[in-house]
Order: sequence, then C-alpha cells, then structure tokens
Amino acid sequence: MTATLPNVITALRLVMVPVAVILLIMDGGQDGAERWWALILVLLASLTDWLDGYLARRWNVVSSFGKLADPIADKALVLGILAALVWVDGIPWWPLAILIVREVGVTVGRLAVAKGVVIPASRGGKIKTVLQMTAICMYLVPGMPGWFDAIAWWVLVAAVVVAVITGVDYARMISRAARDHREGKNATDHDASRSATGGSEN
Repeated sequence: MTATLPNVITALRLVMVPVAVILLIMDGGQDGAERWWALILVLLASLTDWLDGYLARRWNVVSSFGKLADPIADKALVLGILAALVWVDGIPWWPLAILIVREVGVTVGRLAVAKGVVIPASRGGKIKTVLQMTAICMYLVPGMPGWFDAIAWWVLVAAVVVAVITGVDYARMISRAARDHREGKNATDHDASRSATGGSEN
C-alpha cells in the first residue's frame, strides 16, 4: 500500500482533469456553481501534486512511473483548463499554443529516452507549474474585477517565459541522455563483438 499510494494519488489527479474541464464548459462563463466546483477540483489537484511527491520521498518509494506520470498529470491539468478558459472566457490563445508545443516536445523527448534514463522535473519546471496554477486559479475565481484578471494574465505570461527557458534546458538534457545512451550501446556492442571473436583485433 505504501509503495502504490503516491501513484494512486497521481492517477486520481489525472481523473480530476476532464471533470474540471467539463464543469468549466458547462458553466459557460456564467460564474455559477460549476465554475466554483472546477476551481475546487483544480485546487485539490494542486494539493495532490504536492502530496504524492511528499509521500514518495518520505517513504522512499520514488518510482519511474511517478517521475513520468506526475509531470504528465500536471501538463494535462494546465493545458486542459487553459483550453477551456480560451473557449469559455476568450483569453488569448497564444500562451496555450506555446505551452502545448513545449509540453508535447518535452514529454515526447522524455519518453524517448525513458529506457535509458528518467529525466525528473527540474526546479525551473516546478516554478513554471506554480506560475501556471496561480494564473489558472486566479482566472477561475468567479466575479473578479478586470484588474484581477490583468494580474492573472501577466502571471500566465511569466509562466510562458519560464516554460520556454526550461524547455530549452530540457531539450539539452534529453539530447545529452540520448547521446550517452547511444555511446553506451555502441560500447556494449563493441565489447560483445570482441568477445565473440576471442577479444583479438587484426
């Protein structure tokens, strides 16, 4: 139970994503009960993001699944809610477009090298997530004045800037991991070839 609970919490966060998106779309920008429930779910999802990592470290049960699934759950939550906000509230679409390109690129790259090495979330990536969640939660609060939404907008822009910077850093790490994996594989193949020929070279 101890070994699987953090992963169960991560999976639960993934389930919260479509529910929160559906509630936000159902509200349709009317600032009704559905929007409040969407906000509550997003806040709970943020709490589970902290909780699963805390439990995994406390119980020393950090897993490859958790290292990969946890950031994927974060990305699904952020991109899903942002897409709903673009649709319902009409916030500018370009931050969402940049974040989609960045998150898809990083996720695909991490999965591509997952056999050789698991690349965990960086500190910059965590800062980006905090900024994103702050902006989203501010946007979700019903009935706020225009200046409040303006602050949310600039927090979102800051999140996009951090996302681009950390995306470049992740690309470097993924490229290095892929190169090291290829070099290690080539060295192994070379050793195996030498063993097969008696270890002699002519």
